[in-house]
Amino acid sequence: MLVTILFVVQFVFSVVIGLYFFNALKNQKGNKQALQKEAGRELTKLRKMQQIKLTEPLSEVTRPKTLGEVVGQKQGILALRAAICSPNPQHVIIYGPPGIGKTAAARAVLEEAKHCINSPFLSTAKYVEIDATTLRFDDRGIADPLIGTVHDPIYQGAGAYGPAGIPQPKQGAVSKAHGGMLFIDEIGELHPIQMNKLLKVLEDRCVHFESSYYSASDNNIPAHIHEIFQKGLPADFRLVGATTRTPDEIPPALRSRCVEIFFKPLTNEEIITITKNASKKGGAELSDEAVMLTAKYAQNGRDAVNIVQTAVSIAQYERRLKVEKKDIEWVVEFGQYNPKTEKKVAKGSAVGLVSGLAVYGASMGTVMDIEVSAAPGSGKVNITGIVESEEIAGKGQKKMMKSSAKASVENVLTVLSRLYKIDFSKLDLHINFPGSAPVDGPSAGTAIACGVYSAIHNIPIDSETAMTGEISISGSVRPVGGIVPKVEAAEKAGVKTVLIPADNYRDCFADMDIQVVRTDNIADVFEMVFGLCSSGQYTPSTVGGDAKIAAATRL
Repeated sequence: MLVTILFVVQFVFSVVIGLYFFNALKNQKGNKQALQKEAGRELTKLRKMQQIKLTEPLSEVTRPKTLGEVVGQKQGILALRAAICSPNPQHVIIYGPPGIGKTAAARAVLEEAKHCINSPFLSTAKYVEIDATTLRFDDRGIADPLIGTVHDPIYQGAGAYGPAGIPQPKQGAVSKAHGGMLFIDEIGELHPIQMNKLLKVLEDRCVHFESSYYSASDNNIPAHIHEIFQKGLPADFRLVGATTRTPDEIPPALRSRCVEIFFKPLTNEEIITITKNASKKGGAELSDEAVMLTAKYAQNGRDAVNIVQTAVSIAQYERRLKVEKKDIEWVVEFGQYNPKTEKKVAKGSAVGLVSGLAVYGASMGTVMDIEVSAAPGSGKVNITGIVESEEIAGKGQKKMMKSSAKASVENVLTVLSRLYKIDFSKLDLHINFPGSAPVDGPSAGTAIACGVYSAIHNIPIDSETAMTGEISISGSVRPVGGIVPKVEAAEKAGVKTVLIPADNYRDCFADMDIQVVRTDNIADVFEMVFGLCSSGQYTPSTVGGDAKIAAATRL
């Protein structure tokens, strides 16, 4: 009897367990079928989405595919080729304003390097591009798309090895670019921790990972993960960073590891070339007036392409094949584009008005007016339009420093007082740097000296003569920075003669349509500008006659 009861109980349990597993298997099969149906529907939707394609934006169509198509960066492209297309390619930082071809040049230079003899880049070398402004960073170390991450078993996304308690390293952009190029746009925006990690990768050429879940003696961990933790993940690439910042805003440790290349702003002629190319690829023709108006309002190549694309769309909507001036006028009006202000020197001469040279941004040159007035007085010196002082912070300290522009004025007054016997205690001077932006820097020394001397002695200065150079208290003309963009800006502004420090002279100036004069001291400058010999006497044939001699000797 007992055996029968046990048999019945066992049978009942067997039936229950069988039904349970049967239902589980049935549900699993049903779920699988439902999942397959859902996956099929999603795949169909995906295929339909892939079949829908809009026309390629004009900005993509006009993007340079080769270095030869990059407009207006001859010197920058030459430097980029030298840095990348060689047997020993270097890391590079490209400076310059937006929309002038930095990203396009970085893309194209790798393709060119692949075909160079003795280049270490293989034909399969990858180009990996990221933007530092949108690069997600987790200071807990859970996610780092730049350097890479270890997905520990306790975190979501640990992968197939998670349930087994095995840490799994994940590649970042530096490892994905191994053997190729990593381009970081706006590299100056990187998080400081990321920047330090990147510098370590550039030095080691591999990425080292750490995890508290890793044990070198754990035989359950796959061999490749052991090798990654013990030897690091390879990350041998060439970095090309682009930035609109100035060099002093980039960490010195990064700059010391890179070749620095400067892309210049585009000229009107270069923007005209980009405008014509964009209209041609956009399938429309621009009138000459429309092209010139576009170049007037476009600050860079990207602006030119955007203006053209909108204007072409208007013409095509109205079934016209030609874009007229009125179309561009409408685009710049609703887009609120501002016209470029191009400095042009006026012909003639004026007392106390001198053309100086300056740089701003990423080595962009400009001609800068300096105005000086002098009158009998009590020795007051009023300086306007400059940075009065600047605050320097570092190592937990803040220091206030007198501006270099103001110091340059004081140096000039000392030199003129000592060498040319001018008694400033009987004069009131007003030195003005007109413009909306405050001026700083010592390179206006020669221009200030000429302006002050002109105002005191009532001697006009030719407006087609410009100058740059720092004046020391001994009267020597010291070299300054940004000399090439300064001379280029002077040439563009219509200056005929430019005076520069002798140590700043470049052979390339001989090919420019401007006379570049080397000066060693203030006597050289005054001889060129006023015809004043080192002895302190004027040369009438140079200055313009006895009237100026008399005016110069009144004080």
